Amino acid sequence: MTTKQITLLPKINELIQELKPDNISAERKKTLQPLIDFIQDKTANNQEIRLNFICTHNSRRSHLSQVWAQTMATYFSIKNVYCYSGGTEATALFPMVAETLKNQGFQIQKLSDTSNPVYAIKYSENEHPVIGFSKLYEDSFNPASQFAAIMTCSQADGGCPFIAGAEKRVPITFEDPKAYDNTPQQAEKYAERSIQIVTELFYIFSQINK
Repeated sequence: MTTKQITLLPKINELIQELKPDNISAERKKTLQPLIDFIQDKTANNQEIRLNFICTHNSRRSHLSQVWAQTMATYFSIKNVYCYSGGTEATALFPMVAETLKNQGFQIQKLSDTSNPVYAIKYSENEHPVIGFSKLYEDSFNPASQFAAIMTCSQADGGCPFIAGAEKRVPITFEDPKAYDNTPQQAEKYAERSIQIVTELFYIFSQINK
């Protein structure tokens, strides 16, 4: 059976070609393996794959992870993947995250102009956009059960020992680019964190046997 290849937006595709997953350390690959196992098991059983990326404020790392995971699932033609994000508290998607994704090739549309704006984030002309806004991880927008909770920051991982409804809890933490806010390095460091996240998600989805 041939799988229809979905075309990503050109700049995103170019970025993916330049990723260096071989540079991921053996130790880090051990950290990523439980998520590979979860996705592989669901794929083998033809089940829906729900991934909820969780950090403290649902403003930076969890959104980058959600967007790139959905993009990588599409890139590798892994079916029935639904990516979400949430926080232990709700704030707002940090504007530099939207700017970083835009610079890396995504089409960003701001759907509301409130203290917690809603964004449509497109990675392909014909695919449904990722909807980005800050919310609690247990918000009704997110799945209530049968999902993997991926803890993208150590504070959320330590502060939430139990995630109700999660089939599996996987800590895959990233350093917070927030440390560089209001510095000359801000744009560079957000781009670096985004590249680290997509490189690791590229590796994860590349390991899945369909």
